[in-house]
Amino acid sequence: MLTLAHFLTLGAILFSLSVAGIFINRKNIIVLLMCIELMLLGVNMNFVAFSRFLGNLDGQIFVFFILTVAAAEAAIGLAILVVVFRNRKTINVAELDKLKG
Repeated sequence: MLTLAHFLTLGAILFSLSVAGIFINRKNIIVLLMCIELMLLGVNMNFVAFSRFLGNLDGQIFVFFILTVAAAEAAIGLAILVVVFRNRKTINVAELDKLKG
């Protein structure tokens, strides 16, 4: 039988891995975007767990909106990534500090 603690532990592990991935890897934009998505999934896991165990649908409604915003964020992030790669020929974050507008 799975309890609320199991789901909260899984959400905390997902969130911690994503925070560690953001701080450890600061070179690749794609990995940074994946870590942000993983962070949102960890938060969503907690919302769904609390929603299920409290018998309330509010958490699942929040998850729906968070997933919608995450999909839009991923699409815009990948579009920016393509434009940066076309101009710079690299996706290294360290080389993007010299942006000119």
